[in-house]
Amino acid sequence: MNSVTDVLAKSVVVFSKNYLPISRVNIKRAIVLLIAGKAEPLELSDGSNSYDFDLETPQRYEVRSPSQVVMVPPHIRLTITGTERIWKVPPVNRREVLKRDHHACQYCGSTKHLTLDHVLPKSRGGSHSWDNVVTACMSCNSRKGDRTPMEAGMSLKTKLKAPIHPAISFAEQFWSDLKGNE
Repeated sequence: MNSVTDVLAKSVVVFSKNYLPISRVNIKRAIVLLIAGKAEPLELSDGSNSYDFDLETPQRYEVRSPSQVVMVPPHIRLTITGTERIWKVPPVNRREVLKRDHHACQYCGSTKHLTLDHVLPKSRGGSHSWDNVVTACMSCNSRKGDRTPMEAGMSLKTKLKAPIHPAISFAEQFWSDLKGNE
């Protein structure tokens, strides 16, 4: 049997009304959403494409108050449709590029003396866009100079792309983790 602190330390995965996993919330927040009618219990199926919304499912966290016992499921689905925030791709600037590249040079992996580098130099028609700007240390940026990485004998550690919406990133990680536990 779990102690009160063990149960309250657990988190619950929140799905959107369209079954997209969007975040994790603590048990207290999940209880508020369930009691307020803003969410409903959701049971993930075993691959049979069926969902069980029955509150008596054994894999639930039991939380008691003096007047009520709440069984909190590990997954809940929002029943409300709020105004979805429109997520825009962030601007290509130093802060956002460093965040995308995990504050590491995309040529050598160094985390010291970081700058921005245009893969196809601007002087040769390269744009200031997500698929042409990377984080580079001063040493690699100087070595590459006004050349492409191929001309300089260098290669990128990752494929360039614009950042993705945090909810999409969370969903990808959630399903990846779920597949890994099978």
